[in-house]
Amino acid sequence: MRLVIARCSVDYVGRLTAHLPLAKRLLLVKADGSVLVHSDGGSYKPLNWMSPPCSLVETAETWTVTNKAGEQLIVTLESVEHDTAHELGIDPGLVKDGVEAHLQKLLAEHIHTLGVGYRLVRREYPTPIGPVDILARDPKGVAVAVEIKRRGEIDGVEQLTRYLELLNRDPLLAPVRGVFAAQEIKPQARTLAEDRGITCLVLDYDALRGIDDPSQRLF
Repeated sequence: MRLVIARCSVDYVGRLTAHLPLAKRLLLVKADGSVLVHSDGGSYKPLNWMSPPCSLVETAETWTVTNKAGEQLIVTLESVEHDTAHELGIDPGLVKDGVEAHLQKLLAEHIHTLGVGYRLVRREYPTPIGPVDILARDPKGVAVAVEIKRRGEIDGVEQLTRYLELLNRDPLLAPVRGVFAAQEIKPQARTLAEDRGITCLVLDYDALRGIDDPSQRLF
């Protein structure tokens, strides 16, 4: 990964146009070819970026990043304060915490939580970008991909969306529906999921463990 801190302006030219005026920013060039432009705020989200596959052509004054559609990210450099490259090696991927891993196991054991007639196909169903937590079939035999989180946020919906895009390219599985399951689902995540046709499911951890007894409830 290459990290460059530079005073620069940035222009995006393509289906839409965008301009970032001159300021000091962090430029990231990842091993997969993606280029990201960050400021010192805005949390994790870059101000602008170009996803791979793309090409980077550098001169002393400009970076021109072009994707396969011909869109360009043009970085105009006024000065460069820092420029280093680091080999990060192979990333082992995200390791789920104990609660998420246990939720996955419990939901697989109680797959009827998804609905009557559902059956488990496999836990940790492999894809080129990582395993889907659960692959199941609904009563009509339609494939269902389930992503499980302790707390359901927008990142989790985006992750499931990427899985669904890949799974739906497989003629032996398609069509594949998505279920976003969590102990708590944030309103923004629910809105995004429902907009993309993904079903949201709130999981009751105690009920899955067999601790919750409905007969003992007052309400």
